[in-house]
Amino acid sequence: MPSDVASAGRPGSRPHILAIANQKGGVGKTTTAINLATALAATRKRVMVIDLDPQGNASTGFGIPHEGRRQSTYRLLAGEIPLARAALTTEVPGLTLVPAGPDLAGAEVELVDSERREHRLADALAPGVGDADVDYILIDCPPALGLLTINGLVAAHAVLIPLQCEFFALEGISHLTKTIERVRARFNPGLTIQGIVLTMFDRRNNLSETVAEDVRGYFGDKVYRTVIPRNVRVSEAPSHGKPVLLYDTSCAGSKAYIQLAGELLRQHKTLAA
Repeated sequence: MPSDVASAGRPGSRPHILAIANQKGGVGKTTTAINLATALAATRKRVMVIDLDPQGNASTGFGIPHEGRRQSTYRLLAGEIPLARAALTTEVPGLTLVPAGPDLAGAEVELVDSERREHRLADALAPGVGDADVDYILIDCPPALGLLTINGLVAAHAVLIPLQCEFFALEGISHLTKTIERVRARFNPGLTIQGIVLTMFDRRNNLSETVAEDVRGYFGDKVYRTVIPRNVRVSEAPSHGKPVLLYDTSCAGSKAYIQLAGELLRQHKTLAA
């Protein structure tokens, strides 16, 4: 299903699909999905977020109430509704969301015996993604390397990995990279690592600097120059059902996600050239 990255963003072309994944919870994965998507939309890119996490935090972060999630990722995976019906408009101009409802929690068990179980999301996207009128699709994967995350990786062109600046960061990411390699070998040969973004960075903490140096030494230019700082406004924004760029445009967290979006767009333009 994934198509050539070089065609993404052109009129009538298929969008570039990014899985945002890390099997470790609490690393800023959903926060990155919400705010990177919003920052991309602010550049007049058309963006869709697919909430693939049963916790539904991305849906909450965009202010979608639980009763408004009947047209959900679960129903999309089950083949009950097409992509066009599953996507909801949000407060962010140019940004749509396929929300996650509580029924998604049972999807992993139900998918075990399903035909093409690893391809359910890719198959659901295939008929409608070309007509979805979007430049980027960001898939917010759950914090586990289970069947839902595998579906996100199989459907994606590339993976963006948020990485918290803490001691066990490199150990945890090795499991994810092995999973990406297995998915590439078995299901999605075009899958690449788009990049690694360092999150919860605290310049007052020597450990953050040490982890950043270690990660950059290991992954080189795959690590974005932009780092996402620890920022109370970023933490507050989801409780108001808003991306931080709508909650407080001028805070350090908003500025960092705008910089990250710019870096990703420049990277994508270079790859597409």
